[in-house]
Amino acid sequence: MSAQILDGKALAQHFEEEMQGRVEALKAKAGGRTPILATILVGADPASATYVRMKGNACRRVGMDSLAVELPADTTTGQLLARIGELNDNPDVHGILLQHPVPAQIDERRCFDAIRLDKDVDGVTCLGFGRMAMDEAAYGSATPKGIMRLLEHYQVPLEGKHAVVVGRSAILGKPMAMMLLAANATVTICHSRTRDLPALVRQANIVVGAVGRPEFIKADWIKDGAVVVDAGFHPEKCGDIELGPLTDRVAAYTPVPGGVGPMTINTLIFQTLAAAEKALG
Repeated sequence: MSAQILDGKALAQHFEEEMQGRVEALKAKAGGRTPILATILVGADPASATYVRMKGNACRRVGMDSLAVELPADTTTGQLLARIGELNDNPDVHGILLQHPVPAQIDERRCFDAIRLDKDVDGVTCLGFGRMAMDEAAYGSATPKGIMRLLEHYQVPLEGKHAVVVGRSAILGKPMAMMLLAANATVTICHSRTRDLPALVRQANIVVGAVGRPEFIKADWIKDGAVVVDAGFHPEKCGDIELGPLTDRVAAYTPVPGGVGPMTINTLIFQTLAAAEKALG
């Protein structure tokens, strides 16, 4: 059996073409005003700087603007909250991204939660998570929302299926489980300390690797015909799942790289455009 490749890179390019038309239409309707995503980078972590640059480039590819806010590594919680407040009050800013992680002296959760709900396009606030989990209007956390858009496009059936999510982070594992549950999947949430984890993974019709450890989930844990979604990416150029032995016996899988990653950035831009359409439309 040759598995279907859930190609996030190609799908993100397709969605960018669609968004270009929406951005042009919005500009025409709003007198030339452009959707803007504000990105906040605290410190000089090279990986974080690369991610922020990629998000800015994605904005420009669809005709949007990106406002880059760069703060020194010794920034305090109070100083960061003040900048977030300024962006909240700026009517020209439609989405706010605080790049994770921030330096240790900053209360990251407090700063995330300071982002206004209608500008929380990365889906990181407690309010946004709670509303999403209760099926109320909110922007979903970008990576799990990107995964849902990927599964929807490739028409992967979710209703009644058993999905096992390995990982419980606030911006990936937990919202992923809630989104799958809302799509009528039966969801088991596991993590690195789950007892008899291989046996639980073997029950899954859909496996989501979101544990943050290179190839932590082994190929022989996954049953034939499953759908495999790998949300990890590590310097070793691998994800959280041992994908190599799976490509000829699962129904579908996301490649690493080129699967979930492009859809994360695309979803951030997609939700910023939606926020701009609400604000300017």
